[in-house]
Amino acid sequence: MGPEQQTAAIRRRLSALLDLINRIYGTEKMILKAGKLEALSLIRSSRPAQQLLGLQRLVLENPTLDEIPTEDRYADIFDELEGALAALMARRSLEESLELRIKERLEEQHEKYLQEIKKEIYKEWGGVESPQTLKKYARTEKMFARQLSSTVQKMLRPAELAQIVGQGEAVAALVSRLASPFPPHIILYGPPGVGKTTAARLALKSVQKIPGTLFSEQAPFVEVDGTTLRWDPREIADPLLGSVHDPIYQGARRNLVDGGIPEPKLGLVSDAHGGILFIDEIGEMDHTLQNRLLKVLEDKRVFFDSAYYDPTDTQVPKYIRLLFEKGAPADFILIGATTRSPEAISPAFRSRCSAVYFEPLTPTEIEEIVNGAAARLDLEIAPAAVRLISRCTGEGRRAVNLLIDAYGRALYEDRRRGGENNEKIVIGAALMEKVLTGNRLYPPPAVCTGKMVETGRALALGVNGFTGQVLEIEALAFPAAAAGRGDIRFNETAGSMARDSVFVAASLLRSLTGVELKDFDLHLNIIGGGNIDGPSAGAAIFLAILSAVKEVPLRQDCAVTGEISLRGQLKPVGGITEKLYGARLAGLKKTVVPADNRLETGCSFPGMEIVLARDVEALLPHFLPESAIVELRTTKEV
Repeated sequence: MGPEQQTAAIRRRLSALLDLINRIYGTEKMILKAGKLEALSLIRSSRPAQQLLGLQRLVLENPTLDEIPTEDRYADIFDELEGALAALMARRSLEESLELRIKERLEEQHEKYLQEIKKEIYKEWGGVESPQTLKKYARTEKMFARQLSSTVQKMLRPAELAQIVGQGEAVAALVSRLASPFPPHIILYGPPGVGKTTAARLALKSVQKIPGTLFSEQAPFVEVDGTTLRWDPREIADPLLGSVHDPIYQGARRNLVDGGIPEPKLGLVSDAHGGILFIDEIGEMDHTLQNRLLKVLEDKRVFFDSAYYDPTDTQVPKYIRLLFEKGAPADFILIGATTRSPEAISPAFRSRCSAVYFEPLTPTEIEEIVNGAAARLDLEIAPAAVRLISRCTGEGRRAVNLLIDAYGRALYEDRRRGGENNEKIVIGAALMEKVLTGNRLYPPPAVCTGKMVETGRALALGVNGFTGQVLEIEALAFPAAAAGRGDIRFNETAGSMARDSVFVAASLLRSLTGVELKDFDLHLNIIGGGNIDGPSAGAAIFLAILSAVKEVPLRQDCAVTGEISLRGQLKPVGGITEKLYGARLAGLKKTVVPADNRLETGCSFPGMEIVLARDVEALLPHFLPESAIVELRTTKEV
């Protein structure tokens, strides 16, 4: 190594020693100490030998050292200084550790001393207990000892995801999202009583068994009902996000009140840290609260603020200072469930959540749920009784409740007859009819009339929430008393969109057949008086008017949905999946939907034919006989 390289190495080592001494003493303290030891001028020298002498005086605290070291002694002096600094650092670390332990021991002794003083005072006052409090304590202990058996609903609730009937795709979508390395927040949409809450409860347990999951075995599952969460503009109490209890009005702890120190109260979002927060009926939450929750989802923390908090107050406990300065941890995955449409959720909130749709239950699936519950209750139920339940409700929870009602009624009547307790309970169709009547539930009348044909009656598909339904549209046409003086009557409750569809159908009918509706007195009726919010009944209205005016019968085992245009095109509409489920519930074997809704017909509907049509030409063969279609084409050509 050359002289220049040796000098550079010595300077680097001197610089490293100076940095270490600066960290140990601090800049100001080091300058003061070096000045007292007459080492400051030497340390600031540009000559390594003088700097080394200055460091010797500073580290060894010996101002009498005046021999400037030669280069052959540099290595020994460096070793001596580094050893002295190591000993100093070890001593300081030990002193800090001892001071910390002494402080902790003093705090423990102080707390014990205060507790002993409190106990002595309580004894002087006669203690915290009184005859009244002891009496209430004894009564509460008796209440804990007396309890009813677990509810039947809890016993019949699915214990595994595989036991949830009819929601295979939705359950798979939910679990796959939670099992992802980057699980999103999720909103479950669907009608009531189809298993959304149960699936959310079981999803976490299922994901925890998957290797590499982000959720530990101790991951919490915090459940809350969104209907009970309300936004408090005063921010006095917020069970969801947390709030701050000030020391004067909101009753912070006594030891904090004396010092005027506010105390943050953590909310459910912090309780769910590292796990899942499930909010049932999230669509009922206030939009302001939804937006505040959205801020927590983005920050993964809850920040608190209080006019009483003083960051310079040395009496503030460490945990309160930490919560105010860094916020409360709130890193969780949100699962919300709602029976309302997506539009009921805040758009900003909805855009940050993944959607999972639960499907309505079919009669076959309701029957499977009822038979499974009957097997768990060890009772026998007639197939006719099971069919009655499936015809009266599409909710799995209500179906189970009806079975429980029938079970209780059967036990009651059996005991009145003096039956043996060990006899197996049998629920027949007659008993189930009594239970359904008591619940004001009646099987709906049949809408589908098989392969029969009728004139002036067409079946349309509508949506009510997450459930589809079949609408009966009927039309009756009479020749007007005078040509061109006819009148059109229509349900006022059906809505303006349905009325517009009538006029579109009238114009299209004139375009196809040359028939002018002003030559007829036409009465159009939607049975049930429902409001049609949208043009999706346009195709069915056109068919009903065409059938009534031309006296052409229509098939009654097929329903249609879609907007009809003035050019005879079948335009796409919404809610196709729900409408197809409604058609299946009504027993229809065939439905016609717009061709542009092709992607929404991917769900499996066994036993039902789904036809795609682009215009009236493709629509008519599924409702009119061939002879009537030929006649219409001939009329159009003429």
